[in-house]
Amino acid sequence: MRKLVLSLGLVISAALVIVLVAADHIDAPAVGSLSSGSTVEDITDYYAFESPSNSDNYVFVCNVAGLSSATSFSDDVMYEFNIDSDGDNVEDQLIQVYFEDDQAITYGVVDADGQTGLNSQIVAGATRVSADISSPVTSGSIQLFAGLRDDPFFMDFFQFVDIVNGVGASLSDDTNTGVYDANRDSDPDMDGVQPYPAAFKADGEATDTFAGANVLSVVVEVPKSSINDTDGKFTSWVEAKVKQ
Repeated sequence: MRKLVLSLGLVISAALVIVLVAADHIDAPAVGSLSSGSTVEDITDYYAFESPSNSDNYVFVCNVAGLSSATSFSDDVMYEFNIDSDGDNVEDQLIQVYFEDDQAITYGVVDADGQTGLNSQIVAGATRVSADISSPVTSGSIQLFAGLRDDPFFMDFFQFVDIVNGVGASLSDDTNTGVYDANRDSDPDMDGVQPYPAAFKADGEATDTFAGANVLSVVVEVPKSSINDTDGKFTSWVEAKVKQ
């Protein structure tokens, strides 16, 4: 068994048909830059949802290495989907995906076996599934894919930067029109609106900063019956763990 230590993770809640909503593109500390992109330890997005092709399955997706030119995973990094079925914020089950000899490997859903916190070991299950990079594999009730995909996250990154830096209006501002007007009230302590662009641009005006950019994607589809949920609900989060 290989001991791994937590590098970086994101947390979400999941229930029945679950669609996430968390993203990190090169903004976490020490994981990359606009010029170099991020590393395979950097999770950009995590998605968990009911399979659109089989309502008896759940799909778990971890995307990493946003805005980078990375085309391969690391044998030193494991992606661990944690599943908490009883609401105590401690993982009860795991889906682990690790890499050896240009293959992604998983055992599907396994018991956490007392593993909590930052350290993990690979937990062997009854069914070992391996897939060549960028080649989806179905083995029994488990489907596995690991490889390059177009980044699905839509964000006007530079508009966001303007908002954070005070150039754009606040996210809650629905008054500003997006047109700069020097005659508008520029004192934030006074009544009136500010001469800044609106927080969100009008339909058709926003720019998808990540269009055409790749991510490395890890996708595992498993039967719902393999997950010990509570009334169809569970909490899930994903971590990237680095071998030490």
